[in-house]
Amino acid sequence: MSMSTSVPRSVTTVRLPVADDLSVPYTRTEICAEAREAARVVLESGWVTSGPQTQLFEGEFAGLVGARHAVAVSSGTAALELVLRDLRLPPGGLVLVPDLTFCGAAQAVLHAGLRPLLVDVEPATGMPTAATVRRAVRAFGRPEALMALHYAGAPAPLRELGEAAGLPPHRVVEDAAHALGTFLGGRPVGALSRAACFSFAAGATLPIGEGGMITTEDDDLAAGCRRARLHGMSTDDWRRHQPGGAWQYAVEEPGLKANLTDLQAAIGRAQLRHLAGWQRRRAVLAARYTARLSGVPGLTTPRPPTAGLHSWQLYVLRVGPEYPLRRNRLVARLAEHGIGSSVHFIPLHRLGYLRRAALRPPEGLPGADALFPELLSLPLHPGLTESQVDRVCAVIAEAEADPGPGVRP
Repeated sequence: MSMSTSVPRSVTTVRLPVADDLSVPYTRTEICAEAREAARVVLESGWVTSGPQTQLFEGEFAGLVGARHAVAVSSGTAALELVLRDLRLPPGGLVLVPDLTFCGAAQAVLHAGLRPLLVDVEPATGMPTAATVRRAVRAFGRPEALMALHYAGAPAPLRELGEAAGLPPHRVVEDAAHALGTFLGGRPVGALSRAACFSFAAGATLPIGEGGMITTEDDDLAAGCRRARLHGMSTDDWRRHQPGGAWQYAVEEPGLKANLTDLQAAIGRAQLRHLAGWQRRRAVLAARYTARLSGVPGLTTPRPPTAGLHSWQLYVLRVGPEYPLRRNRLVARLAEHGIGSSVHFIPLHRLGYLRRAALRPPEGLPGADALFPELLSLPLHPGLTESQVDRVCAVIAEAEADPGPGVRP
């Protein structure tokens, strides 16, 4: 009996939205032609999961950032959890986490059996300072570790934050989700600390769709994360199935299912060849935004770092009280003109689960609370054109001149 391929009448087919639905999409994932061909080769090879492409990607990525080791994993969040687990901290130990970060960072702490202690941020940078770290430490005592986010791609002051927390350098974990291409003091993020955790999400400077990478100089940490990313197994499928390989394996400690596939790695390797050009393009577009928006009353454009290099994964504008529209109304105004935008991020203490699960200083988190209503991320990706940037800026400037409904009282 043959099976019908027609769609039942009760099923409604829906066209999924795509980036082209907006005249200026907030983000658009760049997948180069070489990556498409590399993916085809892997799909036809008969081996799709972690294997030779993953190993090559790790080596090339480590070389790019100047690290001894790179360990490919399924996401930036998984990278953070694996590194925190490898620190072997006491259960329930406190980990300092910026209040202004992606929720996955705090969840990685919780999944590692630890507890986030939220740290306030400076509105000028969106990142913690030595002073906000000391306030959190005074309230709850010295933490076990600190997670430092290079917010939007600007370099975080790692040494100052670690010293303010009273922690040795190996207890500072870099959340480098935004920071591939970021430099601090002439050195690239990825070779600055015991461990840096990168993301290859769809909007990242190196987009694969999903994926992450741990970079480290520590042989033991690299070996431990390689085991832990695949259930704690002593050897992976690829090595067991090679000529002369043994099918046996040992499991001496718990692990995750957090490996990267060869399909993803092949895409990542091809994308790496375009990274330098894409980053130059991001910098050009960011400079164009700043040149056109810095004179608009009520807007604050991002400051370039004084001691490093910005990756410009995000272009975060601040919509201050002098601007005639509230941030949310400006988001709506941009959408009316076919322009996408976003907000990075909702402070963790405003998210119900994390408000309950995380600790926060008794005086609250006033910096994050003041900054959050002003944050607006504008479109920024290598495929964006100068005319699109100019269109975004024109709509923002026109709103300043003619705000219409929704003006501030």
